[in-house]
Amino acid sequence: MQTILITGGTGLVGNRMSLLLENKGYRVIHLSRTRNLDARFPAFYWDINKQEIDEDAITQADYIVHLAGANVAGGIWTKKRKQVIIDSRVKSAELIQKVIKETGHQPKAIICASASGYYADLGDKVLDENSKKGNGFLSEVVEKWEAANDGFHNLGIRTVKLRIGIVLSTKGGALEKMLPSYKVRVGTYFGSGNQYYSWIHLDDLCEMFIYSMENEQVEGVYNAASRNPVTNKELVEKIGEVLNKSVLIMPAPAFAMRLVMGEMADIVLDGARLSPAKIGLTGYRALYDYVEDALRNVIEHKI
Repeated sequence: MQTILITGGTGLVGNRMSLLLENKGYRVIHLSRTRNLDARFPAFYWDINKQEIDEDAITQADYIVHLAGANVAGGIWTKKRKQVIIDSRVKSAELIQKVIKETGHQPKAIICASASGYYADLGDKVLDENSKKGNGFLSEVVEKWEAANDGFHNLGIRTVKLRIGIVLSTKGGALEKMLPSYKVRVGTYFGSGNQYYSWIHLDDLCEMFIYSMENEQVEGVYNAASRNPVTNKELVEKIGEVLNKSVLIMPAPAFAMRLVMGEMADIVLDGARLSPAKIGLTGYRALYDYVEDALRNVIEHKI
């Protein structure tokens, strides 16, 4: 039985992926600030800020899925908060790389989270993995995040970086925050609503991580999104359709978003129309190509 170590294993993606991996016959372990080896998925201790880690977690790992990173939407982007977001990504990679060097144990591959925030908002232009980088804080985060994860490649480990779009789930992320307003038959789009939201079903994202882990030809950077992105306004409308509710669609003006959220409004006001063609060329096939089907599945099954 092969062992998969997941950093950020208790988060939205990590928790779901742990269950899917277990169902596929893998042993799953986590890294956590609280040690609990008796948990369903044994949790080994680490502390990124103190650069402390239980080396046994690394030496047991046949593969590593590296998801750890502070939530970019977890608080207003003060100078201190920005540094927390960057350090959580950079220092976590550096700590794992340090242990790999010291122990000499090399996992077969490491599959790393990255983000679609890397790209400049070029409207309806389709973006592949070589498209232009943006200039804002999100792009800066991803650039430093991926540079830190390049350290695994430099150690001779097959390294994959998945630039993740908007993850559809009722248990976290954008959709969870959008759904409550539909109870009073209101849907809200941001700014013009014309910005592209490159979405992916939670299970498709987890399966893409697992596929990348299991297939040796997958290496480097890949977009993790559906083949059929939608605009922000289209997403709001589709949610109403799937819920079978007539909904009043209302705008949240960009200036108001800026007043409330400051620079962090980039998260909802900027868009990116991603192409997943590169991962498709390796043989990967998604379960959900259309947002209506993905929304219906996660809402009906509370995924």
